[in-house]
Amino acid sequence: MAKDLTNSDLDRKNILNNNIAIQEVYQQVGFFGFKHDGKFRFTKQQIAEYFEVDIRTIERIVENNREEIVESGYEIYTGFKLKDFKDKITDFIKKVNEGNYVPDTNVGNMIQSFKNELDSLSKTSQLAIFTYKSFLNVGMLLTGAEKAQILRSSILDIVIDVLNQKIGGKTKFINQREEEFLPSAIREYNYRQEFTNALDYYITENKFKYSQLTDKIYKSIFKENAKEYRQILKLNVKESVRSTMYSEILDLIAGYENGFSIFLRNEFEQLGRKLGLSEANILFTKYEQLTEATLMPLREKARSLMASRDLAFRDALHEKLKEYVNEVSSDDYDRFLGDRSMDLEKRLEDNKDVFKRLKDR
Repeated sequence: MAKDLTNSDLDRKNILNNNIAIQEVYQQVGFFGFKHDGKFRFTKQQIAEYFEVDIRTIERIVENNREEIVESGYEIYTGFKLKDFKDKITDFIKKVNEGNYVPDTNVGNMIQSFKNELDSLSKTSQLAIFTYKSFLNVGMLLTGAEKAQILRSSILDIVIDVLNQKIGGKTKFINQREEEFLPSAIREYNYRQEFTNALDYYITENKFKYSQLTDKIYKSIFKENAKEYRQILKLNVKESVRSTMYSEILDLIAGYENGFSIFLRNEFEQLGRKLGLSEANILFTKYEQLTEATLMPLREKARSLMASRDLAFRDALHEKLKEYVNEVSSDDYDRFLGDRSMDLEKRLEDNKDVFKRLKDR
């Protein structure tokens, strides 16, 4: 679905939290600024010059979106921090003038801008400073400036390209790149076996009992049955629903399956007979009510993770979970796209002995 960065703070935050994509934006868009304390820094004047707008326009953007801009790295330098910044700029300009350092064109333009501002910098007691992320944040919010519009378009293209490069367009299975996916999938597989065995042992023969009670678990956790979930993720008939689920969802499903299996067994022992499917459905509702307080925090977390990640990574909106959509954290981007992530086939090969032991437990 199309993203309008000027109107969606969620889309802006998801991009700014995606450090892998931001690194690529550094390389393709440039505008590196003056590096200070490990980050590129810019003044309001430099931001205004880049976007070719009046400095008051930048000030208005900051004033209207202060909390968001501060979160992305904007701050006011005062006291020692300001003095240290001024001193380092002065030293750097001196090195350039003495021929001891030759900056690239982009940084050279920055230095010229700092030279123009040096007089006012020496007199000011505070200075508004932007990081690269807050510079991008301004560009996402700035309307009516051609360079801002070009920047937004470039950012969106880069984010899509990075995602495709990392996962080869296989967004359906991005969940499998996380290191916790396979252990969770194996654990859930084992509990699933116990769950289906319980349905066999304690419920009378009925070909619908597996799908109906599985759907009850799904609807309890994320409000959708298997068919609805398939449609949202556009899964074909051969693609397994659970192979697309995040580790936290699989862990919670395993908890439901294990808990209800025991609940069902206890009911079978009390009655001294197998339950009919309608009785089992009623029993699940009782189980759901009894575990409501215990499972609620885990269920709320699972809904938020599924709704937020699927919208960001798969461009898939779970309508019934819209209220749970939140920004995707930087840690999640690293988990699924960064150095910690890995194709399932490679992870299997690298850890086959470990996973064999897990499966055999």
